[in-house]
Amino acid sequence: MSDVHALSGAYVLDALTDIERAAFKRHLASCATCAIEVAELRETAARLADGAWSVPPPALRDKVFAEVSRTRQDAPVAAKPIRPQRNRRLFTVAAAVVLAAAAATGTFAVQERRLDDQRTVAQAEAARVTAVLSAPDAALRSATSASGVRLTVVTSQSRNEAVLTMSADRPAGADRTYQLWMLDGSTAVNAGVLPVGTTSATRLLSGAAAADAIAVTIEPPSGSATPTLPTVGEVSVA
Repeated sequence: MSDVHALSGAYVLDALTDIERAAFKRHLASCATCAIEVAELRETAARLADGAWSVPPPALRDKVFAEVSRTRQDAPVAAKPIRPQRNRRLFTVAAAVVLAAAAATGTFAVQERRLDDQRTVAQAEAARVTAVLSAPDAALRSATSASGVRLTVVTSQSRNEAVLTMSADRPAGADRTYQLWMLDGSTAVNAGVLPVGTTSATRLLSGAAAADAIAVTIEPPSGSATPTLPTVGEVSVA
């Protein structure tokens, strides 16, 4: 275990030994960079597991070949021509099989294009996150509330952006979720509503240069227009 920082990917994929996992968890508690990377990798893994990205079920291929197997094949007889009615039936079944195969191929192609688009968006966002973390004026701040919500934020005034990582000890509650805010005096700007049940997230925040603090509140699943006080987590970025 020469470089504990390199274990973040294996940690997210649960590919570490018990000793390595224990050592990395101790390291994670004091390393904001690894905490951000782990949260980002977990979010990416969750996106890739999204049911909306699933490819057509394997059963589709089985159905196509099952249809082929049910089509009776007649041995050629030189002295007896095939009747027109049977010829039409075979043509209809063959056409149906071809159309089913074409539909399966088209569905796979659409899913592949969707995955390519999602990868492009993810790569662009990852590049922006890297630019904030490596900015000359990048500033790291973190805070843990009594409610068990930990916020780690890296801000760049020159880029007017921030990278925020949030982790909570527990979900927000039944029919409730966490919502992120950028606070500027008495003004609160919505920075994102997390899915119900989420206890960790990484967000790239635009317009962060004007913010005095980043806060977290507990809200209804659809979020709120203004924060529901009290906040359950807050870190100053001024």
